[in-house]
Parts: sequence; C-alpha cells; structure tokens
Amino acid sequence: MEIKVHLSRPDITEAEIDAVCRVLRTPNLSLGPKPREFEQAFERYIGLKHAIAVNSGTSGLFLCAQALGWGPGDEIITTPFTFIATANIIMMAGAKPVFVDIDPETLNINPGKIEAAITSRTKGIVPVEVFGSPAGFDRICAVANKHNLTILEDSCEGLGSLLDGKKVGTFGKMSVFAFYPNKQMTTGEGGMILTDDDDLAAMCRSLRNQGRGTGPGWLAHERLGYNYRLCDINCALGIVQLSRIEEFVQKRNAVAKMYQQCLAGDERVAAPQVPVNCRMSWFVYVVRLADRYTQQQRNAVMEKLTARGIQVSNYFPPVYLQPFIAKQYGFRQGDFPVTDAVAKSTIALPFHNNLTPKEAQLVCRELKACLDEI
Repeated sequence: MEIKVHLSRPDITEAEIDAVCRVLRTPNLSLGPKPREFEQAFERYIGLKHAIAVNSGTSGLFLCAQALGWGPGDEIITTPFTFIATANIIMMAGAKPVFVDIDPETLNINPGKIEAAITSRTKGIVPVEVFGSPAGFDRICAVANKHNLTILEDSCEGLGSLLDGKKVGTFGKMSVFAFYPNKQMTTGEGGMILTDDDDLAAMCRSLRNQGRGTGPGWLAHERLGYNYRLCDINCALGIVQLSRIEEFVQKRNAVAKMYQQCLAGDERVAAPQVPVNCRMSWFVYVVRLADRYTQQQRNAVMEKLTARGIQVSNYFPPVYLQPFIAKQYGFRQGDFPVTDAVAKSTIALPFHNNLTPKEAQLVCRELKACLDEI
C-alpha cells in the first residue's frame, strides 16, 4: 500500500548532514567533544545549570528516578494518559506508579485530584506535557510544594513550549527531553536531563557512564551504573537541530493552524485547543471524535484512513490497562473514566514540520469521508 501522507518525518537539512559527516572524519565517534557541546547548548536554551545527554528519554527518566533515590516502598504519582515509558521508569526503579486521572480539557494530570492520591509513601510526581502542552503545570507545582514532593518533569513531548512565559523543562527538580525522530527535534535516538542541582547532575553523569566517578581511572567504578551515553554523531545532529528549535516551533504551529482551519465547523471532530497562557510546541496533532462515536467506530475510521494511505495512530491507549501493569496492580477498565473516555476517541493525524497545505487538506478530506461511511 502506498503511503500518501506519513505520520511523522524529521526535518533534516544539509547543515545536519555536514555536522554528522564532520564527526565521522574524526577519531571521536563517542566520548569526544560533541556531547558536552550539545549539553552546553541545552543549558543555554533552557536556562538551567546542568544538562546531561543520554541515549533516550526513557534512560534519562530512569536515571533521574535513581538519582532521586526512588525505590521499593515508594509511591510516585503520574498520569495514565501518556507513553508507557513514564510508568515504566517508576517500576524499573522499584517504586509503584500511582495514577491520577486527567483533566478532560488539557489532557494533563488533573491537579485537583492529586492530593487525594497522596499517602505517607508518596515521594514524587511525574507529570507529562501531553502532546506538548504545559497547561496546569503551575497548579501541579503548587500541590507538590505544599506536600514537599519532588517533581520529575517528563518533558519528552514538550520542547519549546511555554506556560506564562516559563519554559517547559523548568518546572521540576529534574526534567527530561527526548529526541526520537517524531519529536520536535531529533538526534535519531537520544535524550537530555536538566537540573539545577549539582549533586543530582553528578550522580546522573556517573550513572550514565557505568558508574564511573570524577577520578582519572577509566576502569574505576564508584557505583552500579549503565551505558546510557549519547555518542558524538547523535550530539552533532542535535546541536544543529536545537539551533533551529524556534523555526521548528513556528513550522509546527503553522501546520496545526492548517488543520484547525480545515476541520473548523465539523462537529464530528474536536480539534485540540491551546490555553491562552501557553505557547504550544506541538509534538503531535490529536483530534477527538464526538462522544457519540464508539471506540470501535474510531478504530474503523483509523483502518479506513490507513487503507487510503493516510498514516494515523491512537495516541494514547490508557497506560494502566497495559496487560502487565493491569495484572501487577489489579487495575480494571473504568478506574480512570476521563482517561478512558478520551483514549477511545483520539486520532493522531499526520504531523511534521514540512507537512504541506495540500497534504493537510487531503488528510481532512479523507477523515471526513471516512466519518461519512460509518
């Protein structure tokens, strides 16, 4: 089947290709100068003291959980409407994910429901800027501060977004970005930890590099660690990509506006709304079908679109209903009703920096035709 419109595509120019090729002409494919250059560029952009490059957003979140000392017996509050890595890293650390239902408008964890989930075992909150939106993060921070809870900010979808002028990645004690090819910027695979805390930064640097300390011995290891480094090739790509982030934000907003215009007036489809106090750096563009449609009908629409060469996805199935999580903690359908209602209605449309008006119009035309058929 011919793919007419791809779900996502990276935005790579000759500048990125040249940067990677320059690294390939050196002997420093890993542990060379580029990781630190990439980290310094991120420190300047986000405005925090420490950036630590790692090989994925998942690795970064896990190292943060380790550095924060989360482990068996601890409870960590998070959202059930996210990519599974958010919950996985809590479980990987040996702690228990405690889900709190989402706000039906913002799709982020509902700040008003967090306090009811706090117990004597609660150590932190891992909120997510779902689809790139930081809506409600000021209220999440207020709850965390009131109860002396640490925020590990899962910013893997939000690079470039702002809430009241405050950059995503600066709300938590630690934050993590990710650079998979469908993200706002890419390094192929990769992630970045951000923090102002010297000790947490030093711990993450050690943990990502086999537990090595600051001493000169390459074979001297101070603690159990991991090989979560990001190589110079990826970092060279990331340096150029980050230098273009404001361009990317503008491009993605232009694509979102195209979709909004094409879908305006069709009451069968709800386009995502951006709060007035947010600047949205779109990760994906997710529409929701009207409440009268069942999940089976949503799935049928997605199948029809795929058959017509339009790549779509169901961002996100409820994390708490993933079989191994549901089995371990005894979750059942209906435990988080807002998440369930949203998840059964979502369709992620093709979305990337260089999606053309013609492609956006084709996607919307085919979406409406598929809805006509069910």
